[in-house]
Amino acid sequence: MTTEELIAARRAEPWREALRRSLTNRERAAIPRVRMNELDPEYRSHNSEEVNLGLTPEQAIREARRCLDCPRPACMTGCPAGICIPEFIKHIEAGEFLKAAAVLKETSALPAVCGRVCPQEKQCEAQCIHLKMKKEPVAIGYLERFAADCERESGHVSVPEVAAPNGIRVAVIGSGPAGLSFAGDMARRGYDVTVFEALHEIGGVLKYGIPAFRLPNAVVDVEIGILKQMGVKFILNCIAGRTVTGEDLKADGYRGIFAASGAGLPNFMNIPGENLIGVMSSNEYLTRVNLMDAANPESDTPVLTGRHVAVIGGGNTAMDSVRTARRLGAERAMIVYRRSEEEMPARIEEVKHAREEGIEFLTLHSPVEYLGDEKGRVRQMRLQKMALGEPDASGRRRPAPIENAIETIAVDEVIVSIGVSPNPLIPNSFKDLEVSSRGTIVVDEATMRSSMENVYAGGDIVRGGATVILAMGDGRRAAAAMHEQLRLEDSMIQ
Repeated sequence: MTTEELIAARRAEPWREALRRSLTNRERAAIPRVRMNELDPEYRSHNSEEVNLGLTPEQAIREARRCLDCPRPACMTGCPAGICIPEFIKHIEAGEFLKAAAVLKETSALPAVCGRVCPQEKQCEAQCIHLKMKKEPVAIGYLERFAADCERESGHVSVPEVAAPNGIRVAVIGSGPAGLSFAGDMARRGYDVTVFEALHEIGGVLKYGIPAFRLPNAVVDVEIGILKQMGVKFILNCIAGRTVTGEDLKADGYRGIFAASGAGLPNFMNIPGENLIGVMSSNEYLTRVNLMDAANPESDTPVLTGRHVAVIGGGNTAMDSVRTARRLGAERAMIVYRRSEEEMPARIEEVKHAREEGIEFLTLHSPVEYLGDEKGRVRQMRLQKMALGEPDASGRRRPAPIENAIETIAVDEVIVSIGVSPNPLIPNSFKDLEVSSRGTIVVDEATMRSSMENVYAGGDIVRGGATVILAMGDGRRAAAAMHEQLRLEDSMIQ
């Protein structure tokens, strides 16, 4: 049965038909979109408690009633993981919260994670039919989080059914969202899956890159625990390309390899003063705070906690960094971004939360130099004021410097968050692997297969930068393609 046939069959079930008849589409469209419950900004800006509090059951059911249960759900075309969105929402409307969670877990290894950090407003919700009626889209992300949280809090966390073991070993390099998604799908199909992680904790960017006030570690750990119960094995402190190579894995009997090592090599602007003490990348800053307890002054390697902190960039990682600095005691925490706020790639919700927490936004400014004291510590930054011109290749208006418009601002910590590049260790550990000029692994987009036999890749190591859900979609496509390839190989042997 195709996905389309499955959707149609499930939509035709009597309980779904009864729900559709309970309200007219006009009545459903008239229901206002729910608003997320949040911690008070002043309170939350001094601790690491999760900002978004989730929906109550009454709020979730009311929001679920807004879904029109479309016969051809456009929302699903916007979801890289292919979640059966109307079905899980209708289970919420019926008050069947655990069944909603089970539907999510059919296609997503990380529903509680995705419900928190995925940019639904640019993906599934951007395709919602409500937008054609000039209405706000159904809050799909909020409902996904609600269903996953209900299951976790109920104490009855279900484990997806897995096929009988087929004896075939596959390796995953990296335990971020792409690797975990791939591992879950392959475990379901009966494969012996081992994930190799360079760090001392499982989760990749979900653990080291996203602060607890946005994604608590306990939420990630529960979903990783489900994968362990499905039979997925994890080997920590194992650096692919150093501790183990691609050739080692093949020699050890792994018939398929999925590279999902992310892109952890930070980019800098190469301007004077970037080597001063107090200038660091967002990767280093967030990893040390989130994963190494560096915010604790008793830590072996405490992180610098500045009073006047500038974060360079306008993406989600920049927002995470500046809001973390605020929580660590920064009196003045600033976003410095060379375009206007309208061009910022960060989620609207993250910008809203940052502004509520007292973050300053110095838009249309770009640093040209950092100045230090006699001890080599950063003390000032020189900012070039910018104006927007014609759109560039990204579709955003290109910033251009305003002549003789330089501003100097006092800072004692600068966090650079202008993107990342793939670490060359992984591509270099495989012979004959085709790599792009940007250092990313070249793959067939339909299958995520690389130039090497039975080596697949996905996530940031392929894209250079991706959302959690895009990385998970890569993992799902790679799992399906590798499964078909290995089946074909076995059938040819027989």
